[in-house]
Amino acid sequence: MNNVVTDGVGSNITDTKAAAKAQKPAAKKRDSNLELFRIITMLLIIAHHFVVNSGLKDMDGPISSSPFTFNSLFLLVFGAWGKIGINCFVMITGYFMCKMNITAKKFAKLFCEVMFYRIVLQMIFWISGYEPFSVVNLVLTLIPITDLTQDFTQCFLIFFLFIPFLNTLISHISERMHIGLIFLCGLTYVLLGTIRGGPFAVDMNYVSWFMVIYVIASYFRLYPKKWTNNTARCGVLFFLSVTAAALSVIGCTAAGERFGRFAPYYLVSDSNSFLALIAGVFAFLFFKNIKIPYNRFINTIAASSFGVLLIHTHSDSMRQWLWGDVLDNVGHFSDKLMPLYAICSVIVIFAVCTVIDILRINLLEKPFFRFWDKKESGWTEKIKGFADRIFRKMDIE
Repeated sequence: MNNVVTDGVGSNITDTKAAAKAQKPAAKKRDSNLELFRIITMLLIIAHHFVVNSGLKDMDGPISSSPFTFNSLFLLVFGAWGKIGINCFVMITGYFMCKMNITAKKFAKLFCEVMFYRIVLQMIFWISGYEPFSVVNLVLTLIPITDLTQDFTQCFLIFFLFIPFLNTLISHISERMHIGLIFLCGLTYVLLGTIRGGPFAVDMNYVSWFMVIYVIASYFRLYPKKWTNNTARCGVLFFLSVTAAALSVIGCTAAGERFGRFAPYYLVSDSNSFLALIAGVFAFLFFKNIKIPYNRFINTIAASSFGVLLIHTHSDSMRQWLWGDVLDNVGHFSDKLMPLYAICSVIVIFAVCTVIDILRINLLEKPFFRFWDKKESGWTEKIKGFADRIFRKMDIE
């Protein structure tokens, strides 16, 4: 029997918590197609770092010294998908978030995850003696934003704050204007970014590039078309674009041998190059269309993909320890089973980092945000009241 109280004028008020629970809609479980894509994307990013952060591809590294051995060609193609993976990762964010509100809790989760790994991993390197402690490094560790050029994590944090403004923009323009914006961004970033060299240059910043990707992904969500929803057609385009990217690596390697410039990733070297964008877009569209119903295991693993990125790319010390000391990629370059070693290494890194992040989520994040939920309304009112007072003093409506 419901608890009933009287409001003083004869109306009945049922128990607030019971009513709220009854009226609250069941949370919709997200299908697992794009969650599986998120996992694959992160595996490709790790594979990229296996090659480019380990000394294998350095100018004095073993790949550049003998680029046409089987191991070299395998590793070059194996590690070619990092920038494409970044585009895919941000595209998933844009597709989902363009119809959602950014709350303080969402940003707090992202921020706390970033700072947790930033501080804890740095402390481990200091305590273990792997990296010397300094006051300057301590201060820099505690400052969340120090590099807004090519640092994915820091740029993603700032980009996340732009999402409410981007959503307001895309919801107030027509489809034609949306297409025009995409073409304008493509001309500004992609065309000149692909040509590069001579008078053509784009000094790209990841924050603004993530906005470009967001605009593209939001178009697919807001204006679905027959061709973008056709699994077979998108699958063919996905295969062709990925094949073109792989062939470009081999072709640029051959050209480098001919002209004395080792640049195998020239056409996929950054996220705003044409092949990196096209391969990312068609990969996203293909996985968007395949039908994989909710799978708890896939979705749980995918929820830790960002944590996997934060752990294995933490710092230069992490890169040296992981790729140089633990895995010794350069030392294993000539092994006959190098391809198998590379694949297994990527899978193990992903698995270990995922386990670590799942523990963080269950032991720290969930308890903290249960506390957050209890206090959020009070905090929100105080912050809103403070902001209102400031705006009134500044005569801002």
